[in-house]
Amino acid sequence: MEVPARKFVLFDFDGVIANSMALSFDVSQQFHPELDHDSYRELFEGNVYRSLEEMRGTPDTGHRDRYFAEYVPRLHSEVEIIPGIDAVINSLSAEYTLSVVSSTPSSAIRTFLSAHELLEKFPDILGVDVHTSKVEKMRMLFEKYATDAAHCVFITDTLGDMREAQEHRMGTIGVSWGLHTRATLQEGMPFRIVRQPAEIPDAVEDYFARG
Repeated sequence: MEVPARKFVLFDFDGVIANSMALSFDVSQQFHPELDHDSYRELFEGNVYRSLEEMRGTPDTGHRDRYFAEYVPRLHSEVEIIPGIDAVINSLSAEYTLSVVSSTPSSAIRTFLSAHELLEKFPDILGVDVHTSKVEKMRMLFEKYATDAAHCVFITDTLGDMREAQEHRMGTIGVSWGLHTRATLQEGMPFRIVRQPAEIPDAVEDYFARG
């Protein structure tokens, strides 16, 4: 009997697992006071690090380190987990291999997940210290597990993530409680946009049941 291929569910972190949008905007304004909410959201319509370099007109020269020096301590002291996402992660981990693919440092993600007793649910956490490109981090997962995009789905709150997933022809599920509006997420042609965490397991199951 043929063994079913392993399926992988990739999670973005900020806005999907951690309710960190207000903190991220506040810290960003410390370094770029010209940003308003609309221009801040626009940074995430592509790869955020490329967007920031284009906005500044120069390569990163320590901006990222200074940002996270402010951001990470506040992440652990101020940011709550998205209500209900912990139950979803626990449920999905019984059937799928879960990973975090994020623009936040891996160590900060691990600390946050550990505090919420979720760290063991994610064998792989690929933050900005691994690579600034989510396209490359997805490729790393393909190589590690000898898999491909057809066996993966990415759960995210930004159009930029969807565009990076599209480079591998990987499907996405958008969440409407994060950074980008439903209308913006629709531009990324996701498989589905969910309104609350409890809808994620059915969306994932339906995605992989397409045949």
